[in-house]
Amino acid sequence: MAKQRWSSRLGVILAVAGSAIGLGNFLRFPVQAASNGGGAFMVPYFVAILLVGLPLMWIEWTIGRFGGGFGHSTAPGMFHSLWEKSKFIKYFGVIGIFGPMVIFIYYIYIESWLLGYSVFAITGKYAACTSEQSMAAFLHGYQGLVKNEFFSGLAPAYFFFLITFILNIGIIYLGISKGIEKVCEYALPVLFIFAVILIVRVLTLGAPDPAKPDHNIVNGLGFLWNPDWSALKSAKVWLAATGQVFFTLSCGIGVILTYASYLTKQDDVALSGLGAAATNEFAEVILGGSIVIPAAFAFFGSAGAAKIASGGAFNLGFVTMPLVCQKIAFGNIFGFMWFMLLFIAGVTSSISLAQPAVAFLEDEFNFSRKKATGVFAAVAFILCQPAIFLLSRGVLNELDFWGGTFCLVLFATVEAILFAWVFGMDKAWTELHTGSDITIPRIYRFIIKYITPVFLIIVLGVWFWQDWRSTIVMKNVSAENRPYVLATRIGLVLFFGVLALMVQRAWQRRKRSLSADLSAIGLPKAEGGQCDAS
Repeated sequence: MAKQRWSSRLGVILAVAGSAIGLGNFLRFPVQAASNGGGAFMVPYFVAILLVGLPLMWIEWTIGRFGGGFGHSTAPGMFHSLWEKSKFIKYFGVIGIFGPMVIFIYYIYIESWLLGYSVFAITGKYAACTSEQSMAAFLHGYQGLVKNEFFSGLAPAYFFFLITFILNIGIIYLGISKGIEKVCEYALPVLFIFAVILIVRVLTLGAPDPAKPDHNIVNGLGFLWNPDWSALKSAKVWLAATGQVFFTLSCGIGVILTYASYLTKQDDVALSGLGAAATNEFAEVILGGSIVIPAAFAFFGSAGAAKIASGGAFNLGFVTMPLVCQKIAFGNIFGFMWFMLLFIAGVTSSISLAQPAVAFLEDEFNFSRKKATGVFAAVAFILCQPAIFLLSRGVLNELDFWGGTFCLVLFATVEAILFAWVFGMDKAWTELHTGSDITIPRIYRFIIKYITPVFLIIVLGVWFWQDWRSTIVMKNVSAENRPYVLATRIGLVLFFGVLALMVQRAWQRRKRSLSADLSAIGLPKAEGGQCDAS
C-alpha cells in the first residue's frame, strides 16, 4: 500500500496548527492568564515555550519524519527505530496511540456541544436566559445533568454528538491530503475570519453602560494584561504556564509524530515546526486573549470578570459569552460565530487525535483506509458512551486527567530522553536540519539535551511527590462516584493492555514477513532489529 503524503508544506503546517488550535486557545488560555498574574503570566509562558514547547515540537517533527522513513506512522514503531536494541521501548510508544484515543472519546462530545450551541444561537433557543444562573441551567439541561424547562433529556445533545461523530469519521476516511489537509486549508482561514470579526466587535464596545464608564474595553484589556509581578514568586504560576504550553501545542500526545511521518526525507521539519507553533501562538495570545475576558469586563466589571475567570473555561464559553452576545446588536450572529469558531477548532483537533490509531491499523496490520477507519469508528463510538451518559459521575474528568495530562507529560519525557540521549544528540541535530531552510541556534542542542528532559522529569517528580497517593486512593472523588471512577481506570488499563498486545502481534507479523522474504532469496532469517517480536 502506497504511503500517504501531504500535498504541500502549507498543508502540513495548517494541519499541525489545526491540531494545536483548539478549545484551549480561546477558553483555557484567558482563564489561566487572568488567574495567574495577568501580563506577568506571559513571562513563564514564553519561557516554557522556549525551553519546553519549541524543543518538543522539533523533537516530535524530527522523530515523526525519521520513523516514517521506516514505514511507521505511530510511536511504537518510531521509538523502536530510534532504539533498535531495545525489546521494550515500543511498548512505551503505545502511549502515543492510547493518549490521543482517550482524549478523542470525550473531546468529541464536548465538541458536539459547540455545534448544538451554534444552532441554538441562530434559532434563539437560549434567548430567554438573561442571567448567569439561567444560562448555567440551560447548559446543565443540555448536558443531561438535570431535567428543566429547557431540556427534558439527553436526546438533543446526543443528536448533535452523532452529527459531529459522523463528520469526524468522514474526514478521517478521506485520508491525509484529501481529508485532513483539505479540511484544515479551508477551516483555519474561516476560524481566523470569525475570530477577527469578534475581536473588532469587542474592541468597539467602548463602555456599554454609560452609568458605569469604568466598565470599558480598555480597562477590560488591562484587567487581563496588566502584570502582577508578585505572581512570578509562585511556583503554581510557573506550573500553570508550562501546563498551558503543553496543552496548547499538542506536544506529548503523539499526533505530531503521526502527522510528520507523512513527510519526505527532504521536507523541512525545523521551519515547519516553528511555523505551526507560531500560528498556534497567534491564535492563542492575540485572538484568544482579546475576546471573552475583555468583553466580560465591559459588561460585568472587575468583580464580575474575576468571578467569571475563576469559574473555569466551560463557564466562560457556554455561559458568559452567550450572555455577552445577547447584550449587543445582532447578538445571535455573533453568538453563532463564537460557537462555530470553537467547533471548527474542535474538529481540526479531534481528527488529529483519531489519526494515530487509524495509521497504526494501516501500517502494522495492512488495513485499507476504509477498513481502518471503520474499525476505529466502531471502537471509538462504543468508548464514547461512558463520557456521555456518566458525565455527572466524574468519568470525563478521569479520562481527561489520564489521557490529557498524565500520559502527555510521561510520553513527552520518554521521547525527549530517547531523542537526545539514546538516538544521540549528534544524529538528532543532523536529522533535525536535514532539508531545513533555517539553522536552529546551537544553544538548542544544550536545551534539547539537558533542559527539556530535566524540566519534564522535575514536573513528573513533583506530581509523584505531591499528588500520586491522593490520586490513586481517589481522595478528592465523592463516595458515590468512586465505583464509576474505579471502573473507568480498570477500563483504561484493559484498553492499554489490548493496544500493547496489538503492538506485540504487529511485530510478530513483521518478523514472519521479513523472514519469509529473506528465505525466498536464500538469506538467513531475521534476528532482532526492526522486526524484534518481543
